[in-house]
Amino acid sequence: MGTITDRNIIEVDFGADDRPKYLVLEAAIRDAIRRGILLPGKRLPATRDLAWRIGVTPGTVARAYTRLTEDGTLDAAVGRGTFVSETGAGPAPIYREFQALEVDSTPHLSGGDNYVVNLLSPHLPSVGQARLIRKHLGAVAADPPSGMMHYPNHASERPAREAAREFLSHPTLGPLEADDIALTSGGQHAISLVLQTVLSGRRPAVLVEDLTYPGFRRVAEMLRADIIPVTTDAAGIVPEALEAAARNADAQILCTSPDVHNPTCAVTPESRRRAIVEIARNANIQILEDDCYQMVRSDLPSYRLLAPERTWHISSIAKTITPALRLGFAMAPRAHRLALRRAAEYSSFGLATPMSDLAARLLVDPALPALMAETREVVSTYARAAARILEGYDLHWREDISFLWLLLPDGWRASAFCRAAEGVGVKVRAAEEYAAREANAPHAVRFAVNSGVSLRSFEEAVGRLRGLLDHPPEDLGV
Repeated sequence: MGTITDRNIIEVDFGADDRPKYLVLEAAIRDAIRRGILLPGKRLPATRDLAWRIGVTPGTVARAYTRLTEDGTLDAAVGRGTFVSETGAGPAPIYREFQALEVDSTPHLSGGDNYVVNLLSPHLPSVGQARLIRKHLGAVAADPPSGMMHYPNHASERPAREAAREFLSHPTLGPLEADDIALTSGGQHAISLVLQTVLSGRRPAVLVEDLTYPGFRRVAEMLRADIIPVTTDAAGIVPEALEAAARNADAQILCTSPDVHNPTCAVTPESRRRAIVEIARNANIQILEDDCYQMVRSDLPSYRLLAPERTWHISSIAKTITPALRLGFAMAPRAHRLALRRAAEYSSFGLATPMSDLAARLLVDPALPALMAETREVVSTYARAAARILEGYDLHWREDISFLWLLLPDGWRASAFCRAAEGVGVKVRAAEEYAAREANAPHAVRFAVNSGVSLRSFEEAVGRLRGLLDHPPEDLGV
């Protein structure tokens, strides 16, 4: 089935087995180990070398190696190669969750060398946020302003809402009062509260962009709402498509991300926003404006500024400070802010009092803006590195956001590319995750900035993606 020569060449007869090639190769390596041709401690050929010699893609070899490493048959050592295990099969995962070391000298560039790099969701660098949070947690623990023996209530949360108002205020957001804000357990919870507050009737409809953040759909599904995708172009939602969708369904709310469209990085220009607001007013549709990915405040007017009577604005600190605290914000139109407050109180009685006390201190700490600026600069460094490595391909990115959108060249389907990427130790998201189930998604992938690993590891991971792009598979089944 497969033999190993003294020159470490693995010869496999792929024509004799109709399984996927990586499984045929995996079986050949197992057979060689079982028969003593590959002895414990023996180094296997490099991925690209073996791929060239046996006539497959590097992704096929990497996937076989990864499966054998995960069950302990092989050992992978960063910088040294892949070897037959000395200890025999057993659990030997090659991926360890990296937590950035908190040191003063560029921890985001100096630590966390990983081969397997998870680019599914953004990972912010540690530049001092944890120290600041620990300081305030200590102060709250020593003398909690809200006490430790009472349910949360609207009055006890007021200092946190005042801090949130100061943290969020910007001319493009429009006038903002503390009572406009509901504190939430992250951005996803904010979406859930808004849709629970707005939707009514037996079969309400939620309008979303044809490629959209999956969290919109998941909440709408839980609330048994119909989900209607609306056609977009490079400038965002197409007004004519929105008007048609609103006319043909009991549409009650439009969920959109105008400043940082997830996943394509697009920005909706002001003229398009004004056209969308006019349609929403004519059709009496509410607008849910998702602002969770923005690291630098846009100069464009928000929907909340353009249509304050119908815009529900949500934000969080997950992409600017840390996702660990699960702190988010939902802002209702003035006429509906009591309804939003009730939804928040009925769902959880509010944030835990130590968390709201922490928010009241953290969000107004004078050291926070500098830490956020440093975080943005690190994310920008990683994003620029990815753009440089993938130069020549259809890559959409911005220095001020923590993910990139890659349209794949001919020869690659998104699902096949994700499998091949995982085979070389890189996890990315296929466009299908952002499209409606019945929709035809583009052949594209989204990958995030992971500055929890070293810049070197990130660059090497993106370099492996480049290798896949440069060498598409012979067939789409690889």
